[in-house]
Amino acid sequence: MGDQVKLAIVGAGAMGSLFAFFFARTGKKVWLLDNNQERVEKVRNKGLKIEGISGEHTINVSITNNAFEIGKADLVLICVKAYDTLKAAKDAMPLVSEQTTILTVQNGLGNIEILDQVLGKEKILGGITSHGATVLGPGSVRHAGSGDTTIGELNGKITPRLNKIVSFLHNSGINASFTDDVEGLIWSKLIINVGINALTAITRLKNGQLIYVPEIRKILKLAVEEGLIIVKRKNIKLIYQNPFSKVEGVCTATASNVSSMLQDILNQKKTEVDFINGAIVREGELLGIPTPVNLLLLNLVKGLEKTHNIREG
Repeated sequence: MGDQVKLAIVGAGAMGSLFAFFFARTGKKVWLLDNNQERVEKVRNKGLKIEGISGEHTINVSITNNAFEIGKADLVLICVKAYDTLKAAKDAMPLVSEQTTILTVQNGLGNIEILDQVLGKEKILGGITSHGATVLGPGSVRHAGSGDTTIGELNGKITPRLNKIVSFLHNSGINASFTDDVEGLIWSKLIINVGINALTAITRLKNGQLIYVPEIRKILKLAVEEGLIIVKRKNIKLIYQNPFSKVEGVCTATASNVSSMLQDILNQKKTEVDFINGAIVREGELLGIPTPVNLLLLNLVKGLEKTHNIREG
């Protein structure tokens, strides 16, 4: 990607800010598009603050709530919660030209389909990232966990633009690779999130604590098993051999992490449960496969969301 490349990140929350930090280090022009006016003003006036495993940094990055101020971008990274993807796609329309590539590494199932409705499938690359970040306040983020980022074309081809973006991510300090099976990749992360996120939100346990309580570990296993029945029926190929061992391994590797879904519950915000456990329920209904454990987890988290104001703590 040449020096004149324009990069735009839609969403200046935890992951959007973290990627802005990575991208800005390359010296290329980076824009953040965000609809949180308080955050826009803070980043404009004070810069974007990153702390955690990448060290302490304050970077100057362009930010606006008006996509027309940015103009057409070469690469648009979608970094909003899954329930905001439709609005983000519409907000991003002024950024998109015939040559624009749109990249999503969001959590959950359905983001690509939503982006396709608004912006067109041929422009989209999908993927996952294992980086973890936490919002500390407007314009302030903790880089909490590092890991691989894998992206791919929706048609499975290894194209020049895919190679170019993977190289750019590497040059930004992101450990990146490509895949020829985006669907399998996204489902692989979904199955992990199905086992972990809702249970942490309900129990308020950190990731690593889930597998040391036999009763909770049993629910985790049942939720994952429901997802695996759907994976098998849809002939999806996961990127790991033993899914339950993989979920337990992630719990151990991220033992001290407060999951994003638990963060949302603690901060009295909406969660992405509809796109995680809710996705398993929807897929099960389409295929005639019962998913009672995921339905229960979905409804419990939705119940927590709707009772923030009547619960203490």
